[in-house]
Amino acid sequence: MARPQHPLPHTISALVAALPGFVGGTALQLQQPELWPPTHYAVLLLGCLLCLALVLRGMPGGWQRGLIAVVCMAGAGFALTGVRSCVFQQGALQLELEGRDLQVTGVIAAMPQVNESGSRFRLRVEQATLEGRVVRLPALLYLGWYTGAVGRVGNGEAAQLAYQPPDLRAGERWSMLVRLKAPHGNRNPHGFDYELWLWEQGLQATGYVRAGSADPPPRRLEQTWRHPVEVLRQDVRERILQRVQERSVAGVLAALVVGDQNAIERADWDSFRAAGVAHLMSISGLHVTMFAWFAAALVGALWRRSAVLCLWRSAAHASIIGGLLLATAYALFSGWGVPSQRTIWMLLTVGLLRLSARRWPWPAVWLLACAVVVLVDPWALNQPGFWLSFVAVAVLFASGGVLPRVSGWSARLRAMLREQWVVTAALTPLSLLLFGQTSLVGLAANLLAIPWVTLLVTPLALAGVAVAPLWDLAAGAVALLVWYLQLLLQLPLASVSVAQAPLWAGVAGVAGGALLVLRLPWLVRAAGLPLMLPVLLWQLERPPAGEFDVLAADIGQGNAVLVRTASHALLYDTGPRFSRESDAGHRVLVPLLRAQGVRLDRVVLSHRDSDHVGGAPAVLAMQPGASVLSSIEAGHPLQLLRRATRCERGQQWQWDGVLFSILHPDAADYLGAPRPNTLSCVLRISSAAEPGRVARVALLTGDIERPQELRLLAAGAPLKADLLLVPHHGSKTSSSAEFLDAVAPAHAMLQSGYRNRFGHPAAEVRERYLQRQIQLVGSPQCGASGWRSWQADQVQCQRQLGRRYWHHQTP
Repeated sequence: MARPQHPLPHTISALVAALPGFVGGTALQLQQPELWPPTHYAVLLLGCLLCLALVLRGMPGGWQRGLIAVVCMAGAGFALTGVRSCVFQQGALQLELEGRDLQVTGVIAAMPQVNESGSRFRLRVEQATLEGRVVRLPALLYLGWYTGAVGRVGNGEAAQLAYQPPDLRAGERWSMLVRLKAPHGNRNPHGFDYELWLWEQGLQATGYVRAGSADPPPRRLEQTWRHPVEVLRQDVRERILQRVQERSVAGVLAALVVGDQNAIERADWDSFRAAGVAHLMSISGLHVTMFAWFAAALVGALWRRSAVLCLWRSAAHASIIGGLLLATAYALFSGWGVPSQRTIWMLLTVGLLRLSARRWPWPAVWLLACAVVVLVDPWALNQPGFWLSFVAVAVLFASGGVLPRVSGWSARLRAMLREQWVVTAALTPLSLLLFGQTSLVGLAANLLAIPWVTLLVTPLALAGVAVAPLWDLAAGAVALLVWYLQLLLQLPLASVSVAQAPLWAGVAGVAGGALLVLRLPWLVRAAGLPLMLPVLLWQLERPPAGEFDVLAADIGQGNAVLVRTASHALLYDTGPRFSRESDAGHRVLVPLLRAQGVRLDRVVLSHRDSDHVGGAPAVLAMQPGASVLSSIEAGHPLQLLRRATRCERGQQWQWDGVLFSILHPDAADYLGAPRPNTLSCVLRISSAAEPGRVARVALLTGDIERPQELRLLAAGAPLKADLLLVPHHGSKTSSSAEFLDAVAPAHAMLQSGYRNRFGHPAAEVRERYLQRQIQLVGSPQCGASGWRSWQADQVQCQRQLGRRYWHHQTP
């Protein structure tokens, strides 16, 4: 018999009511561009806790005491997160160790990730030396051991790896020569914050294994007993990949069983996102919660079979404890990812509240679970998954509860349909705010996919660990689901993308979606529709007629520049290809274009080098209406995707009063077998020249070198420009003094990778720009850089606009 429910003590109720302050204070600290000294946070934390204790001792009281409690909790959340950040930041990689050859001994701390370019793994450092001297490194490194060519030798040729990546195993102790750098990622508008991801993962340095012919060979020392769960996960992943022949299906099973999301191929991820079921294809909060529910039901059923156990502890309590323990074991086995951690802490909070025999209203349960997750992982507030999870749960509770107890199949089906409708209506505005994309077939897809994956595929996949033939059944179930999703994706407008709206519009949209599904009079619920319009119809500001803007995306070592006029858009180059599964188009440009609501009219591919055309397949697939202008040869593989028009000097077109001109190459340059760099399409863009307004010019140069620069000068090309895209990423073979004197730009955008292996920009090139007082804006320091022809005196840097304390400051 369950114990009677008791009301909450007044002090606890007041403390719970102040929890929004704690979450809000933590969120405020995450907006800091720089950390304070740790003593400041410590003093603030001590003062807030003392104030809170005094206020709670005086409860009950008026609204003033409640407000003071909220403020104290906000200060405590702010200060506690600041203290933790300062402690973590003290272990950062020392600047003088970047780019140096370090001999490191450590243990592989997690299951390595393998692809055609090599292996990525986490190494827990035990000892490190530099030229025989012991040095301090961050505790956990994120390393790559790459195949093929790596590094440069004295004559500039690529040095081949003498030691190819072996079959790395979790728990192995290795001694290896590595080269490290500070955590540094691309910074683009609405882009993925790689540096935040590294921070959350506890990774304070990245790098690669030095395995060239002139390097000492890496040595495997022994297989240790450490990280046994990771060893088991790696073994299970390999068994799945060996058992299931279809690579795409095997990847889904590996993701569901051991949490290896990288096993799912990129094309499959794109389909899952378009169908709105991506959250089901990796270990998410839904999987852990369903596992906990099944485990609790099983433990409770078995517990009730023993009278002795029921006398010792009630079956209800045993099911809660057993479900939590088994769900925690599942989360650990699946890699203990951040979504799984959040779910475990949330379930633990709810379970303890259930065991307390108190009457906890759902807002108190929701608030406490939210605060516990934020206490454990404050930076979760910057993750879309956190908001999607908690907003969905809150709306479900507010609209009538989660899965109400009903009898009969028809009633249960109606309840499930209503629940899915509630979640879809509430989360669609939030998805548009966070991702700029939503699936119109998501409701139909999830109605089948949620029970199919959680009740059939995942149990079969997990049971396959013990009985391998069950993986064949799970693979068949996945194949059927994929077939169903492909049918839905063939429907017109299966997925829609809009420009990502500002925060206020997203909040209004979520409020509007919630109003629509709450049990309120229809007149009140209809008020939710206009609230959703801003996030649905938001459009970014376009340049005025006759003007244009330029955005040099942060894509590492390569070129990718977006140019917009009042009603047209052009993309100059598409950045590098990183591996078979990753390129700048898919990783940076497609999300960027989607977030800004850009429809390209033309793609200019300056020349065939992979750091300029590597992202083209992904961009062209997203932009079916864009024409292609390029110097690539007729037999280039990209010609099969979309036939390109050859760029030649003299070509011109005008959009919205803005003039676009090709200055190079000449038609005769294509004869023979010229080097790709010599054929780079040079694009000049000029705003309209009208009375009272000076025409502003941008010059995009690709990888031209000094001979081509001098040819442009000799031909009398109109080179004078306000903005210059630095030729060849700042190579010493380009940016000649004569060329810079002719262009005489006020600003020069440099697109190169942080600590790139080519050494771009060369020191002498940087000096030439400095001598001429040209503002050199490099993507490693600036991130994505933006320039407007009607505000030609300034360049905006993404790293400065959205700076947070975990972002790397390039020296």
